[in-house]
Amino acid sequence: MLDQAEKLRKIVNDLNSEPSKNARSIQAAADRIALDKSAKVIAVTSGKGGVGKTSVTVNLAIALSQKGYRVVIIDADLGLSNIDVVFGIVPKYTLLDSVKSERGILDILCDGPNNIKFISGGSGVQELINLDKNSLDSFIANMSLLDHIADYILIDTGAGLSDTVMNFVLSADEVLLVVTPEPTSITDAYALVKTVSYSKKDCTINVLINRAESEVEAKTVYNNFAMVSDRFLGMKLESLGYLPFDQSFIKSVKLQKPYLLCYPKNSTSKLINDVVDSLLKRETNVNGLTQAGIKGFINKFVGLFTN
Repeated sequence: MLDQAEKLRKIVNDLNSEPSKNARSIQAAADRIALDKSAKVIAVTSGKGGVGKTSVTVNLAIALSQKGYRVVIIDADLGLSNIDVVFGIVPKYTLLDSVKSERGILDILCDGPNNIKFISGGSGVQELINLDKNSLDSFIANMSLLDHIADYILIDTGAGLSDTVMNFVLSADEVLLVVTPEPTSITDAYALVKTVSYSKKDCTINVLINRAESEVEAKTVYNNFAMVSDRFLGMKLESLGYLPFDQSFIKSVKLQKPYLLCYPKNSTSKLINDVVDSLLKRETNVNGLTQAGIKGFINKFVGLFTN
């Protein structure tokens, strides 16, 4: 029996053999696979670079996969795309190939470790903003197939407060903000939360303290950060816990193998799983939580540039 990915590939191949088929046909084909199904889109971001955002993204993806969830990572860091480097995999195609309608979404999906998939974004993100309506509709219909083969889509954004990064943050179902105890990281993270507060007070921002020297330090940093954000910005943050400063992370990067797979029994690996458990538990406790899926995400993202 064909699995969903194989069914989708067959549908896409059938559509490609019939040029008259349009974006609406692709969407209808996807809907035949699974009705009312949409992936959870989470933007993983940071106020500044160098805080371990990509490493966090990769290891959370591994942890989710180990718990039975289907995960796709989209590397949307325009300047420093690193997901492929961390995995030691050279993508044959990138998001740009799909934006230019040269390749379908299943063609640009790369196989990562532990059954996760990833897409290298590169310049495709910038090109997406400039598409005409027909091309955009076709691209969105193509990308919507991801909703039927993924439970979670993690967007590894660039760092900072550029329009592109902020629109990723504002378009996602949820945000995971990676912060280190360094004053510059905290200051820049606060600036990001402040920018979000201008547009979306109800945005769910989950905070992960990375590279903490101790649990006490992590809790102190988070509590102070959350208190200031609430008092001065009216933004209530959610804690996802912390990860310690661990030299083994550097070793895993050199090996081009995710930490969780290199050192599955280390205490830090347990903390990574604790972070994922906190995320999953928090979701089940939120009433009325809606997911727009990748189709809704792209519509919001492009719409923010045209408003």
